[in-house]
Amino acid sequence: MNLFSKFFSMKNRIWLSLAHMGGREQEFIQEAFDTNWVVPLGPNVNAFEKALRDFLIGNGKLKVENEGKQVVALSAGTAALHLGLILLGIGEGDEVICQSFTFSASANPIAYQGATPVFVDSEEDTWNMDPVLLEEAIKDRLEKTGRLPKAIIPVHLYGMPGKLDEILEVAGRYNIPVLEDSAEALGSEYKGRKCGTFGEYAALSFNGNKIITTSGGGALVCPSEERAKRALFYATQAREQAPHYQHEKIGYNYRMSNICAGIGRGQMFVLEEHVARRREIHDLYVKLLDGVKVMCQPEGGDFNSNYWLTCITVDPEEAGFTREDVRLALDGDNIESRPLWKPMHLQPVFKEAPFYGNGTSERLFEIGLCLPSGPMLTDQDIERVAKVIYDL
Repeated sequence: MNLFSKFFSMKNRIWLSLAHMGGREQEFIQEAFDTNWVVPLGPNVNAFEKALRDFLIGNGKLKVENEGKQVVALSAGTAALHLGLILLGIGEGDEVICQSFTFSASANPIAYQGATPVFVDSEEDTWNMDPVLLEEAIKDRLEKTGRLPKAIIPVHLYGMPGKLDEILEVAGRYNIPVLEDSAEALGSEYKGRKCGTFGEYAALSFNGNKIITTSGGGALVCPSEERAKRALFYATQAREQAPHYQHEKIGYNYRMSNICAGIGRGQMFVLEEHVARRREIHDLYVKLLDGVKVMCQPEGGDFNSNYWLTCITVDPEEAGFTREDVRLALDGDNIESRPLWKPMHLQPVFKEAPFYGNGTSERLFEIGLCLPSGPMLTDQDIERVAKVIYDL
């Protein structure tokens, strides 16, 4: 078989999580070009922020509780976390508690501010920050340094909400603000309330593989209009009110463009459809992979994940094969998969950072795998993935 024939005989590639356009994105992008709003402000930015806010704050009692919250559209989820830390007053020499089991973007902004990340391991139910270890870390840092950490960054990993009641209770007792990393959790709910509305601030991501996309981008959820204006100030180079360019603070070029916001504005029309489809895909994996451990809801009805990515764990002793065997078999069938996040306390760049752990995230990294979960995937695609795993 020559190379040409081999190429065309290959099965179609199944990707981990591709973006899906709903149809109206081009309309809003064209509107930006037609009106010459091709800068980091404009009607699409305003409309996208409003749509996000309306989606997050909910209705009825929740709407009253969340009424003051505002959304600022930014160039990346990392920018949102960074601005959140700035607005919380994090600076040189401070310590910030961060979930270890996460992507590096959760921790990097701590270093941007000259602060030190203090990593906390996960609990086994949701794979998110362990509230018991969180309090242990707070007490130990206070004993060792004489100061409390200045902020806590819990993450809703792969869309699964963390144990927010416990985390917020610990944070409240020590009066430490929470910066909620909801980059993977747009549409997820804890006790009926949207993730991204629990912390003093929260970060969202619209990277190309997320629930919705702006091709790249993020947003900071702020507790009030005043704080949102302050976030916008720092996101637009911290320019003071003056007829000339006056700068008294260090600012950043973090604002979302009106073009990218046009994509996001269009994506809002399919947001709930995307979440529903990912939940359907997760349920199908659970059905098809009977006998393989698939990441499922914790006990009880408090946790409602968007299942941004469906994940499995493969115990070599039970299964007779390893996580890596599964990944390579899927790759051999032209299917993309990905190991779970390598914990931050194992990353060379953070090797000197304090860590409070129980081995949970290290074990999950060794045995866990993310499966294709994008909303464009068909049931037949999911069946193909499951068959490769069962044929091992």
